[in-house]
Amino acid sequence: MAKKPNTAPQPEGEIRIANLADALGERYLSYALSTIMARSLPDVRDGLKPVHRRLLYAMRQLRLEPGSGFKKSARVVGDTMGQFHPHGDQSIYDAMVRMAQDFAQRYPLVDGQGNFGNIDGDNAAAMRYTEARLTEAAGLMLAEIDNDTVDFRQTYDGENAEPIVLPAAFPNLLANGAQGIAVGMATSIPPHNVAEICDALQHLIKTPNARVETLINLMPGPDFPTGGILSETRETIVEAYKTGRGSLRVRARWEVEELKGGAWQIVITEIPYQVAKSKLIEKIAELLQEKKLPFLDDIQDESAADVRVVLTPKSRNVEPEHLMEQMFRLTDLEIRFGLNMNVLGADQVPRVMSLAEVLRAYLDHRREVLQRRSRHRLAEIERRLEILEGYLIVYLNIDAVIRIIRTEDDPKAVMIKKWKLTDLQADAILNMRLRALRKLEEIEIKTEHKNLTNEKRDLNALLKDEGRQWEKINGEIGELKKSYGPKTELGRRRTELGEAPSAEIIPLEALIEREPVTVICSQKGWIRAMKGHVEDTTEIKFKEGDRGKFEIKCETTDKLLVFGTNGTFYTLGIDTLPGGRGHGEPIRLLIDLGNDQDIVQVMIHKPGQKLLVASADGRGFVVNSDEVLAQTRAGKQVLSLPDGVEAQVCTPAEGDMVACIGENRKMLLFKLEEVPEMARGRGVMLQKYKDGGLSDAKVYSRKDGLSWRLGDKTRTETNLRDWIGERAQAGRLPPQGFPRGNKFT
Repeated sequence: MAKKPNTAPQPEGEIRIANLADALGERYLSYALSTIMARSLPDVRDGLKPVHRRLLYAMRQLRLEPGSGFKKSARVVGDTMGQFHPHGDQSIYDAMVRMAQDFAQRYPLVDGQGNFGNIDGDNAAAMRYTEARLTEAAGLMLAEIDNDTVDFRQTYDGENAEPIVLPAAFPNLLANGAQGIAVGMATSIPPHNVAEICDALQHLIKTPNARVETLINLMPGPDFPTGGILSETRETIVEAYKTGRGSLRVRARWEVEELKGGAWQIVITEIPYQVAKSKLIEKIAELLQEKKLPFLDDIQDESAADVRVVLTPKSRNVEPEHLMEQMFRLTDLEIRFGLNMNVLGADQVPRVMSLAEVLRAYLDHRREVLQRRSRHRLAEIERRLEILEGYLIVYLNIDAVIRIIRTEDDPKAVMIKKWKLTDLQADAILNMRLRALRKLEEIEIKTEHKNLTNEKRDLNALLKDEGRQWEKINGEIGELKKSYGPKTELGRRRTELGEAPSAEIIPLEALIEREPVTVICSQKGWIRAMKGHVEDTTEIKFKEGDRGKFEIKCETTDKLLVFGTNGTFYTLGIDTLPGGRGHGEPIRLLIDLGNDQDIVQVMIHKPGQKLLVASADGRGFVVNSDEVLAQTRAGKQVLSLPDGVEAQVCTPAEGDMVACIGENRKMLLFKLEEVPEMARGRGVMLQKYKDGGLSDAKVYSRKDGLSWRLGDKTRTETNLRDWIGERAQAGRLPPQGFPRGNKFT
């Protein structure tokens, strides 16, 4: 009986037992490295990620040089994906689109024809509708790539070869910048001006140990394709480029347009880099609807080919600077561009570099390209010299050469033996056309031989002399600067260098129309603001059982201080008060004043003014009016009160003497300097009482005398020597004729 064959499945490949955590860690690390090196981080030498490098090389293979005809973007994407980059066609096309956008790239590497998107954030048309070719800058990136200037590697399928890095006669990394997010790291490099980069490179050639501070003098900061203003201090910029990390503030460019009648509007002509204009306007409109932009009335987009966004202020009294500072603070008209110069070095190790290190890495790359290019040319010269020497033998022995070719079975071997030729020389002679043979002349051969010999000598001298190499590179950089100088349209600086903004507080009063008003507050706490300064208040009507208590002439831009019996100061904007029609509104709806509490004083806030505050038990102090301003409805507690005691007095401390009158009808006068100035507390005893408490207090000037209201008249006394004492004394009965209500007003 025949033996059955073994049909058990055989393992394919190696099977090894490993710890799950170790196996996962190993694979995650491999993934992270592949993401960093093959996808996300640019090479410091050419500033390109693999997808961008492959796109440019594929376009060169398609002969899409600058000045040539355009080809469909779909053809470019297809060749890139099929030969070099085995990923999704949409991701390749997106990368290509970005290289063609003049608002995304400072110096576009792709010359696009068709809809490649716009600054509003609209997407490009489908790849079947657009066409592309290389720009001059891209041509410089690929220049002399066939002259063995860079190494090549096999493509993913092993059928083709692709460059590991481009020769990069154009400093693309700093010129166009780079953005990318890898695993555990990211890069963010802004674009710069090529002419300024060239200046820094030339200086670094002359001074290899140049400091970043000196380099910043030559290239003072980013130069964004969308313009704008770099509003940052030099110290911040230097520190960012010295460490390779930092944050740079970029603002929109704006100007004021004068209109008829003294009106004006702001026109924004440039917006920050990578900000979509349509989304920016939508956000501003949303903030406007939510009433978070009190200075702004309307926004309109009047852009055509250029950016023109019009901002209309709510009032002509608003300062343009105040309006724009508010816009910068709340919208993307001001952004912070994060600087993180994390790149792959020549050794393919990612690290954060300073500006000097990035420039040095580029110069080292250009030197290596120069050396490899020179060696390649030397090899070509030596091959040509060898061939020319063979041609000279043909010229001198033309009849013998013809006879050997016609009669000998192996003419190559015969010629090599007879004239001691090399294989290359023998092949060149045998492959020579008769037409060329007739034109051979000894003088032409010798002239070409001489020129090539001189070139060979120069190249050998160049390779041996480092100084000559740097001189050559310096000359190439100088030629690049001429092509992209500040006088050219593409080379002129677009981003203005401005000053860092100050932490200026924008006053909301700037929005308020300045108008005279009269604030009326009734006995029961109903408040209103009547237009104009009302001279005759006797005609003002109140609710039944109510009457006037406070009448204050002021302006709409003023602030109102309200002092309650709870020792708390409240702040109200005059512009927020209800109008003069009707009886107004209860003040308790505007501030958190309890129903069991009353109003002691209502007055206009005067910056820097001193106030005397006191409680019913006779304790008080002087406080600066700026210290009592409240930001909320809850007010600001200033006078601390024990249980059962209320605030009694709030009066301007203008003078040098304090007059106190108690409920016991005793009056005391003393110097104001005896009362301390505090921001909060109980204060000190102003007048001592056996029974009752403080009825009223007033600050006056001893020179002018003490005044009090007596009916419709005012009485002033200067001879008050008998009532002058020291703080905390009991005092004595007031002068004859003092009001029975024990009040100075």
